[in-house]
Amino acid sequence: MATKPHHDADDSAITEERGVYTFRPRAFNIVWGNDNRYWRIPSRPTSARNNNDEVAELVQVSWLEVTGVAKLESSITYQVTFTLSFKENASGWSGCPVFLMAKVGKKGKYKWKRLKELESLPKVPTEVPSNSEPFLVEVPKDVPDKRLYFGLYEVWSGQWKKGLRVHGATVKEKK
Repeated sequence: MATKPHHDADDSAITEERGVYTFRPRAFNIVWGNDNRYWRIPSRPTSARNNNDEVAELVQVSWLEVTGVAKLESSITYQVTFTLSFKENASGWSGCPVFLMAKVGKKGKYKWKRLKELESLPKVPTEVPSNSEPFLVEVPKDVPDKRLYFGLYEVWSGQWKKGLRVHGATVKEKK
């Protein structure tokens, strides 16, 4: 087991281009992420490995908490999505209340959406939530702290889950 059980975000794994913030798996804070009994998280990519091949793989947890922070530039509406898939051996997700939550600023109020897609997520990378039911967060103009705190959470059931693959996330301006 690692000395520090939780994985701290690596800011170098976040890119921003034209209002789209892209988070690779190393860009997240992941509870129990440094303990390989629970998660497999990629180390820094080498020149031989493509950043798009990175995946954080859930071995097993009863407390799912995968979070990120985007330092936003302007006061507009953003769409938040995670790219996820299941491994063949995924289990423990049926009826499990997994939520996408976000707030603007450290003292902001959380907005949330239950991700029912995780009850039947395919084995191929899929954006969650779908564009037909987007998760939108508005950044008010009068807020001094424009950081967006967001994440995937399932900390209520105590149910063991396994087989989730986190490919990344995007926070993009909704036009």
